Amino acid sequence: MGLIRGLKKSGITKNTPRSLMLGAGTIYKNLHWDSTKSTWQGEIFGATSGGNSFKLTPNIVTIEVDGATVDTKGLTHKQGETAELTINLVEISTGSLKLAMIGREVESEAEGFTKLATKPVIEDTDYIDNVAFVGFLVDDTPIIIIMENALCTSGLELSGKNKEATVIPAVFKPYADSGEDTSQDTLPVYIYYPNNSGNDDTVDTGQGTEN
Repeated sequence: MGLIRGLKKSGITKNTPRSLMLGAGTIYKNLHWDSTKSTWQGEIFGATSGGNSFKLTPNIVTIEVDGATVDTKGLTHKQGETAELTINLVEISTGSLKLAMIGREVESEAEGFTKLATKPVIEDTDYIDNVAFVGFLVDDTPIIIIMENALCTSGLELSGKNKEATVIPAVFKPYADSGEDTSQDTLPVYIYYPNNSGNDDTVDTGQGTEN
């Protein structure tokens, strides 16, 4: 019997089947909602392999008070937060290489080749307006996570193997604006969750372009 004195043997409800998220998701650059067309528009970052992961962690500070030997409600406070999106790029382009190495194009002496070099300082152009993770529920309804002012902080790592495609792991972190009219106590991270799983919102996949 599934119900014993008000207790169920599982957490499954009628909403469970349509609330499951499947797949590795899709990574976008500069994703935004176009209110004139009522659709999402952005640039596909590139194909990935091995999945992608997002993490948002509050920085919790506990006030120590004499006599309190356990965590106590009201003595725990949030001071800032960290967030990161880890993607595993299998599609390699000059744009993704520049982002990973915080690099720039320099004059190439080799005909037919683009030459990249690292930068000594981080410039405003090294930040992407936003990087977005788009996951899909079983009914293809998107769940969207957007991190603004994103910068690749992991560097460039290449590891080639026989019979396997080379994957570039890249970790992006969001940064708060430095303007006087913006807050520096929270990160510009936003999650868009559908009001219902039967909506018709679409994502314009477009064509991936280099940053």
